[in-house]
Amino acid sequence: MTSATLEAPTPSLATGNFHPWLLLLMLLSLVLAIPVVCIVFSVFLPGADVWQHLYETVLSSYVVNSLILLAGVCALAMVLGTVPAWLTTMYDFPGRKVLSWGLLLPMAMPAYIIAYTYTGMLDAAGPLQSQLRDLFGWQFGDYWFPEIRSIGGAILMLALVLYPYVYLLCRAAFNEQSICVLEVSRSLGCGPCRSFFKVALPLARPAIIAGLSLVMMETLADYGTVQYFGVETFTTGIFRTWFGLGSSVAAAQLAAVLLGFITLVVLLEAWSRKQARYHHTSTRYSKLRRTQFTGWRRFVPTLICIVPLTFGFIVPAIQLLVWAKQTWSDVIDDEFLSLLAHSLELAALASLAALVLAVFICYGKRVLSNSLSRFIVRLLSTGYAIPGTVIAVGVLIPFSWLDNRIDGWMRENMDISTGLLFSGTLFALVFAYLVRFLPVSMNTVEAGLSKIRPTMDEVGRSMGLPTLAILRRVHVPMLKGSLLTALLLVFVDVLKELPATLILRPFNFNTLAIRTYELANEERLADAASPALAIVLAGIIPVIILSRSIAKSRPGHD
Repeated sequence: MTSATLEAPTPSLATGNFHPWLLLLMLLSLVLAIPVVCIVFSVFLPGADVWQHLYETVLSSYVVNSLILLAGVCALAMVLGTVPAWLTTMYDFPGRKVLSWGLLLPMAMPAYIIAYTYTGMLDAAGPLQSQLRDLFGWQFGDYWFPEIRSIGGAILMLALVLYPYVYLLCRAAFNEQSICVLEVSRSLGCGPCRSFFKVALPLARPAIIAGLSLVMMETLADYGTVQYFGVETFTTGIFRTWFGLGSSVAAAQLAAVLLGFITLVVLLEAWSRKQARYHHTSTRYSKLRRTQFTGWRRFVPTLICIVPLTFGFIVPAIQLLVWAKQTWSDVIDDEFLSLLAHSLELAALASLAALVLAVFICYGKRVLSNSLSRFIVRLLSTGYAIPGTVIAVGVLIPFSWLDNRIDGWMRENMDISTGLLFSGTLFALVFAYLVRFLPVSMNTVEAGLSKIRPTMDEVGRSMGLPTLAILRRVHVPMLKGSLLTALLLVFVDVLKELPATLILRPFNFNTLAIRTYELANEERLADAASPALAIVLAGIIPVIILSRSIAKSRPGHD
């Protein structure tokens, strides 16, 4: 005989007690939607002359290169992600436990930093080609060597740091599969490889597509890598149109096209999940038992799994450490400490603001529990899919317009120039960070709230506590782990963000990411190692949090 626990339903708007929460959600959604609205409506602004020039010269290369980059990065990231995920799930081999979380480490390496590092290693003046010339007595031009600064190099760099998205989701999907399904395929004559391609891979298809959608969004959002490698894409085109041609309208319209690409990716990912028809048909579930190899074959999975980790994290990290050891005495000075302080200040401001907003938004959705609140939260969650370049353009246009209107009115009525009150300030930069990274904080807080039973709210109300008091005295203490995780994730994302910071930073205000970018563009790659290494070390924090959360959520698998 089974028993069921009845839980009180979450209070809804029908009770009439929570209208302020709905007002807050609607106000936040309107304010945070301003950049996207400006980008969309820029399509209707006049800019025919610049667009004609773009159409005749570079627009086709923007489209073609962006599509080639997407296809190449997705294909390589899928291989680098799915194969190690399958091996660490299904097989027991030397180093499996270390590699299972170590394969996530490339997430800590921003794409533009790994691009700078490999360029310094593989360029004509780099150590590898120099040693080849010394060893064989060659001169430059006597031999062929792959060009790292190319679209192929950009594909490789992006895939090496983005494959963990596919690996993470695929491994979770493989872990959830029952050995019963795989045993049925084996009984029908399928070997290990055929079972992987015919059974396990189709069952994991939704996870693979979800991971690839994240890879595509990050690829379209990248600026530092493609700019440094000289690959013309939409992100580099937006910068060139704004600062080279001096046309904010055409730059916004290019951003609108890129936003259309992103929207299409998101819609395709959602459509693919609805269209998926791969299910476990058995009601039996048996935990996966890992296969053990004997002899020399047991090292094959180790070698396969160590390749993406080696080239995606270990090699560039060692090179950064070597360069930093050579140059730290010249680089780490008062200016470096100022850059560090600026970076930490921005990251702290943005992460704290995102955390506070995420708590109120997610709890507002909990207490309202209606379709409108869920729609607003979903709308606010789309910001992470929008590239920093697009958000920066969308922030700068309305803020510049507002500054000009305020300054014009003050000049006309009070003979005072107010200058830049919003654009070109930390306020505009933090606002862009909130639009971009608020979903990261929201997803983490919402996951924590979902684990708290609605009966806890009922208990608080039965004690006469108002809604805010329930949040402060009941939920916040229970959410300490989730709140810290949300804070750190946004903190590190802000430290790594390059394009939005590059466009919106105040004058004479640099960060570690900007300084790394500037030094790399001056070909001072060794000098760029110290700020780059600081960013990488900070990026390891969320990887550790992620690996620990996976270990806690699946104790039976590792």
